[in-house]
Amino acid sequence: MAVTGEETESAATGDMPAYQIRSPSSGLPPGVVMAASPGAMHSPQQNTEEATRKREVRLMKNREAARECRKKKKEYVKCLENRVAVLENQNKTLIEELKALKDIYCHKPE
Repeated sequence: MAVTGEETESAATGDMPAYQIRSPSSGLPPGVVMAASPGAMHSPQQNTEEATRKREVRLMKNREAARECRKKKKEYVKCLENRVAVLENQNKTLIEELKALKDIYCHKPE
């Protein structure tokens, strides 16, 4: 609700004027301007400082996220390298087993 500043005929107390309160649905009288937000009341220097501070916070968070991403990527690559090593060993063992079986069945006396 907005206070218009217009005094009413009947005051609540003798010295203190009563103010008429208008609902937000009613329009403001001509010449009355309301600020959009409290942030709009800052000076240009304060806005610049706030923007700089927000940017620094954002950059700091971004650096931390990038650091975490690189760490996870290193762990993932290391895991893949270990898997490759295990699979290469398994492949080598299977190839040797296949050769042994071929030798057994190819040189079988009839």
